[in-house]
Amino acid sequence: MILGATGGLGTAIVDAFATRGDRVIAVARSRSGVSQLESKYPGVVSGDTADLTSRFAVDELWERIDRIGVPRWVVNATGGFRAGKVAETTPDDFSFMMDLNLGSAWWSCRAAARRMQRTSSSPSGGGQGGGIVNVASRSALVAEPGAAAYAVAKAGVIKLTEVLAAELKVAEIRVNAVVPAIIDTPANRQSLPEKLIAKAVAPGEIAAVIAYLCSDAARAITGVALPVYGRY
Repeated sequence: MILGATGGLGTAIVDAFATRGDRVIAVARSRSGVSQLESKYPGVVSGDTADLTSRFAVDELWERIDRIGVPRWVVNATGGFRAGKVAETTPDDFSFMMDLNLGSAWWSCRAAARRMQRTSSSPSGGGQGGGIVNVASRSALVAEPGAAAYAVAKAGVIKLTEVLAAELKVAEIRVNAVVPAIIDTPANRQSLPEKLIAKAVAPGEIAAVIAYLCSDAARAITGVALPVYGRY
């Protein structure tokens, strides 16, 4: 289950799982973007839409997912950037960054954890061996001016990952985060100077790391915030 599936990184994550043969539930706000993914991978990708910053919308989404079953892997790729120093950030900007980057991950993790724990503890569950991967940011670890609310929100994603990993370890459910720096997306190419884009990591490279974390080869890894910086 890929949340935030139609962004520059999200589509690459869908590609990584679909091409390795997994059935994928792609979730985003835009129905048109989800439909494109369904058309690209007919019979492999099924889509749904939700405002992932809303607790109520996320709860309704998971009630629909319940009709299918509990996903083995959940990837929270919802997020976005809005610049601003602490003294210049408005209350609305702060709330927007928190809801988009931390709230979306929190509500999705909450819903996923409840269901994954029940599956793991059921007589037929036997420990599903799956888990959750969140997408954080280098800004959460390296302080730079101009990204105050975004950095704080992404730092919260890392701490959420660590706490949830500790809570779910007994159920054999892994929770990790990837920590990109600049991602080479169309939006970043339009807004950032070429010298920074030259150091950026391609979305497919980050998606490959996420796919690795969602594999049996990474069975011993949980509670990790894994930097994927490229040459930045």
